[in-house]
Amino acid sequence: MRPIKELIWHCTATPEGREVSVATIRQWHKERGWSDIGYHKVVHLDGTVEDGRPEATVGAHTSGHNTGTIGYVYVGGCDAKMNPKDTRTDAQKKAMLALTRQAIAKYGLKKVSGHNQYAAKACPSFDVRKDPIGNLV
Repeated sequence: MRPIKELIWHCTATPEGREVSVATIRQWHKERGWSDIGYHKVVHLDGTVEDGRPEATVGAHTSGHNTGTIGYVYVGGCDAKMNPKDTRTDAQKKAMLALTRQAIAKYGLKKVSGHNQYAAKACPSFDVRKDPIGNLV
């Protein structure tokens, strides 16, 4: 297994309340020329979690920060007008906390962050550093 030191959270940048499948995200990423979906886990609106890219494989989620990291994404992150908004449902927040705890235990993570800490983007549309998931390590 490759060494993983950090989890980086993302959003799908889709409107609040609109579900998006792993297959659709995979298609978007392949259309960009990537080999597969860039994220390792996808958290759906109801809190269910689906695997994306295998965690043993380097992701394609944060330019310049894919080696040594895993990338998880929640569905949402925009309001109806496509402005950034923390649209996480209670079920998503609960699942995100559980996933983050699992990843910390599995990999001995040293850091949990948001995509917006590495790029001039709103993604994941909230500040991970001020969120419970960012304060578990």
